[in-house]
Amino acid sequence: VARMAAENHCEFPVPPAGGLGAGGPCRRCSSAPLPGAGPGKWVRLNVGGTCFLTTRQTLCRDPKSFLFRLCQADPDLDSDKDETGAYLIDRDPTYFGPVLNYLRHGKLVINKDLAEEGVLEEAEFYNITSLIKLVKDKIRERDSRISQVPVKHVYRVLQCQEEELTQMVSTMSDGWKFEQVTNL
Repeated sequence: VARMAAENHCEFPVPPAGGLGAGGPCRRCSSAPLPGAGPGKWVRLNVGGTCFLTTRQTLCRDPKSFLFRLCQADPDLDSDKDETGAYLIDRDPTYFGPVLNYLRHGKLVINKDLAEEGVLEEAEFYNITSLIKLVKDKIRERDSRISQVPVKHVYRVLQCQEEELTQMVSTMSDGWKFEQVTNL
């Protein structure tokens, strides 16, 4: 099963009739009609070699997006299809998952191992404006949290004679702030 799944770039190969083991193309990418699906309701996408199956309604959530135009068979948008009829999209499937899930339920869920910048890149490619804003806000929030880390102060105690003080201060690196803690 693992060998066949790797060849098809999909996780769910169709088992052969009457037995276990690797069968034909993946269930998600198979060109066979889906049970209970009306004509044109389901759309197959092959994103960077990984097959995704979703509804036309999900892909059409943002009328300004690339995916909406893809579902409308826009003549200005020439998109090739693979042997199963899935639209071929040369993008990273890892970052497409959060984009598709956002379209499904309207919430941004990013695996902790994924960079928000990668999801932003995909949102911008697919031109999903509400997701672009959401990811940019999340990045801004993350960056402001990081920048609010308290500044650590380093103190040096200098003990010298008054005539040595000028020479010592001039040899120290820039960025030091001097405070007199005791009277001379």
